[in-house]
Amino acid sequence: MAGHFEATPGGGAAVALDEVEIAILRSLAVQLLELIGPGDEPAEGEDPLAALFAEGPSEPPSDPALARLFPEAYGDDDTELRAASAEFRRFTENDLRTRKRDDALVVVRTLDALTPAGDRAAVLKLTADECRNWLGSLNDLRLTIGTRLEVSDEDGGEDGSLYRLPDSDPRKPMVMAYLWLGALQETLVETLMP
Repeated sequence: MAGHFEATPGGGAAVALDEVEIAILRSLAVQLLELIGPGDEPAEGEDPLAALFAEGPSEPPSDPALARLFPEAYGDDDTELRAASAEFRRFTENDLRTRKRDDALVVVRTLDALTPAGDRAAVLKLTADECRNWLGSLNDLRLTIGTRLEVSDEDGGEDGSLYRLPDSDPRKPMVMAYLWLGALQETLVETLMP
């Protein structure tokens, strides 16, 4: 089980994580929460029901990582399609941000519940719902890190350039995290497949 998820009864999954792995995953999830931003809470005295129907932004984020997490729905080559993308974003981005925040919060909370004993790894046991949250958050983390690293389809593909970075390359720690998250994501997907 060390280093990869395994299926558990009831549709859940489990993985053994050591103290360093827990700290890295938690730190990345917290950074993702900071990137996504806080939820929109209704102002004091404001009707909470009205806040549910608040419209979101109509312009894509300027940060490339956020633009990857909240992409254009219809592309941006055509004026008509840009207008449709803006309209779609206005009515969906707030809910998508909430879901991504909720996923990352589940990661943080489940990791906070772990207590590794010295050199022994702690076993993280997830319910079926928590697995879906983790899967969403692992995907968001990989998209974010991949965007920051400017990973393309060619990187790490057949030529394996990500695997051959020298230790002196300043991107190496983030590349290692990117690859590790990919392996975790892959084994979690495998546990969820019937």
